[in-house]
Parts: sequence; structure tokens; C-alpha cells
Amino acid sequence: MGKVDSDYLVVGAGAAGMAFTDALIDHSDASVTLVDRRPGPGGHWLDAYPFVRLHQASSFYGVASTLLGEGRRQTQGPETGLHERADREQICAYYQSVLNDRFVASGQVRFIPRSHYDWDRRVLTCDGTRYEVSQRCRIVDARYLAPEIPATTPPPFEVADQVRVVAVNDLPRVDDAPSQYVIVGSGKTATDAVIWLLGQGVDPEAICWVRPREPWMLNRAKVQPDPDVFLGMAADIFESAVAARSVDDLFLRLEEAGVMMPINRALTPTMARAPTLATWELDLLRSIENVVRRGRLRRVERGRLNFDGGAVDVHDDALVVHCAAHGLRHESSMPIWGRDAITVQPTRAGFPCFGAALIGYIEATRVGDDAKNQVCPSSPYPSTPADWVRTNIHGTRSAMAFGAEPDIAAWAHTVALNPARVPAGLSSPALQAVQHRLATQTGPGLAALVRLHEREV
Repeated sequence: MGKVDSDYLVVGAGAAGMAFTDALIDHSDASVTLVDRRPGPGGHWLDAYPFVRLHQASSFYGVASTLLGEGRRQTQGPETGLHERADREQICAYYQSVLNDRFVASGQVRFIPRSHYDWDRRVLTCDGTRYEVSQRCRIVDARYLAPEIPATTPPPFEVADQVRVVAVNDLPRVDDAPSQYVIVGSGKTATDAVIWLLGQGVDPEAICWVRPREPWMLNRAKVQPDPDVFLGMAADIFESAVAARSVDDLFLRLEEAGVMMPINRALTPTMARAPTLATWELDLLRSIENVVRRGRLRRVERGRLNFDGGAVDVHDDALVVHCAAHGLRHESSMPIWGRDAITVQPTRAGFPCFGAALIGYIEATRVGDDAKNQVCPSSPYPSTPADWVRTNIHGTRSAMAFGAEPDIAAWAHTVALNPARVPAGLSSPALQAVQHRLATQTGPGLAALVRLHEREV
């Protein structure tokens, strides 16, 4: 039997656990034991589908001390001028390098792979080794909002005999192409699957897309590591909120401003987890005309899909592609600093790596959990448009709280993970104009968001 006698036990070596640990050891001499059920760091990226890429710029992802990628803009292809986005292999290699070259090399971090914490002061490994966790060791739950992915989550529908169902990960390994692909899911994984198939030359007419809900998507061109671009988007949101008569009207105004994009312009989206999407991807998605909107898929049979709202015929040899896991778990928020654990959660709308790094920085530099919770409240992930409004209310208030702390504000402006950062010495007429818009619109915009959300609830 071993013993964990470090200052912190961080449960989960995914994006949240790595970002928290990085900021904590960068600003304190704390010792950390990092545990994960997988063989290495990187969380769900180790199990992600092979053609996945970050949905946003690489510099928004990873840990605060070490830039992911080189901060370059793309110089060719449909996203020329937008910042680079890392793929799965780059992300996994990055996290392994951070673990080896930064965490372990610092002497402050110990990593126990293929292990899990039983929430009773014990760490158990797959080979049967047990570690007792000392009472002085503070627990950090970095898996509370760990994403579910199709590779490790069964399909949320029944599958009859003689039906071909694969997780999206297995799509590139399909040798005998079917006459029809059935993509199940409304989120970013489903859009990635559709775009990949089209990129492989599959005819749009050979794709049936089971899309229970219509999603709103963020325009990737508006979510860039350029202060005048990102702060301009924030100003657009506030200005649109002031003018909006309802939540749906707000999203329509954001569509006019080029911030939000629906896949089907004729339908009002009811889903607003708001992953980012490029306009070229949107054009491809709109080429799929066979879209099934019958509610939840309950059972797949040979040649038939059964829904709450009836049944739909498909080809007998149709390949059903499972993309329906919850990429972002929609759990309720709670105080980050609790009695039993520090529970890593979002602190603003989007950008979870910055939120986890912020929590690590505050843990390293503040005393007293009440004070920490006050300066860094949690913000839940959204699902519906009304949720998205609420998330932006929480996120704005959180940003105002930690932004009022001089040391946190100074640190945040040095961290590439922070989409709102303005590096020291950076100035231009365009940036000054955007900063003025944002300064004058934040107060009225926040009040308008509160008003819109209260009307919904």
C-alpha cells in the first residue's frame, strides 16, 4: 500500500486538471498528485475520433504556461487568415510534453496513470495497488464536467439485430461503404462527421442526418485571438441584447451581426451550446437535404428508424453513425471551492482551459474559500438559447469580479488562454474603438441580458 501525502490530489488529467495544476505550481510551491484512469494526460483527446480538430484557435487551449502550437495564422485553404487549430495528435503530444517537461521536471507533480479516486481517501490502480490519501491533501475534482464521447459511451438508442451501428471514431475504418450513412446527433461531433464524409467524396444525397434539435453555431471568424475581433464580438452581444425584444430576437440580431449562424435559416434553433463553425463548413452542412426531425431516436432496425414522433425508412444497408454523446455535460453549477473538494467548473461563457487556469491561479494566491468563491463564481454550460443568455450573465459577472482584482487582471492579460486579453503595449485605433464600445455597452448589455432571461423563466 502506498500513500499520497501531497498538498493536492487532482482527479483527472484532462484539459481542466492540466490547466489547474499548471497555474497552481506556477504560482506556488505546492505539491500535486495527478491521477487519471487513462494511461497518459489529455483526457478525452486520447479517445477522440481521428479527424477531429479544435473548434477554436489552438492558443485558447491547453495550459497557461505553454502555448499550444505556434500562434500562427493559416495561410491556405478555406480558413486562410484565421488562427491555426490543432488536431488530436498535436494535442495529445502537447499534453504529454507538458506532463514530462514541466510538471514532473518541476519536482512538484507526481502522476499516477490508470487509476481512479474512490472519494473515500483512496486511489486505486488497475494493477491493484492502493494508495491512502492523507487528510491534509486537498481534493480537486477536475472530472465533474468531463465530456462524454461516442467512443466510450453506448448509443442512447436501442439497436436491433443485423443493423450496422458504429461510433464516429470507427467511420474512417469502414471498408465496405454503404449506400446510405445515417448521422445521429445535433452537435459538433455530428457536424464534423458530415463534413468529413463530404470531404471524402460522399454524395450529399447519401447522407441522412438525424438532427433532433436545430443548433446555433458561433462564427469562428468572430472567435479569434485578436483583441479587436473578440472584444468586438462581446460588444456585438451587448448591443444586440439592448435592442432585443426576446431571446429568439437576440439570436436573430446576433445572426445579422455575423456572430451566430443557424444551419437551417427557415427554422428557429432550440439548441445553443454554440460550438464554433466556419462559414465554409456551414455551406457544406446546408447541402444535406435529408434531415430527420422527429424527436429522440429510440430504436434502430434494419431499414427503419423509430422516434418519439413516428418512424422513418432508411436503406437496408444503412450505416448508422453514433455522434449523440453529450460533448459538454450539462450539470448544475455549485461553488467551486466546497467543503469536500475544489470542483473545477467554467467561470465564464466558453473557454474552459482559461477557467481552470484561473481557478488554479486563485487557489495559489488567495486565502479562504469564501473569498475565492466571491472573486471566481462558477458559470454553467448552456443547452438552450435561454441557458446561453444565463451563462453570459454569469460569465460577465464573473469576469467583472476577477477583473477587479489587480493581480488577477494583470496575470490574465499575459495568458493566451484568455480570449479577452490585451497584451501590454498593444494599441491601435481599431482596438481603442472596440474597447470604447465595450466599456459603454457592458452595463446596459448586462442589464438587458438579465431582462431577457427573466422573461424566459
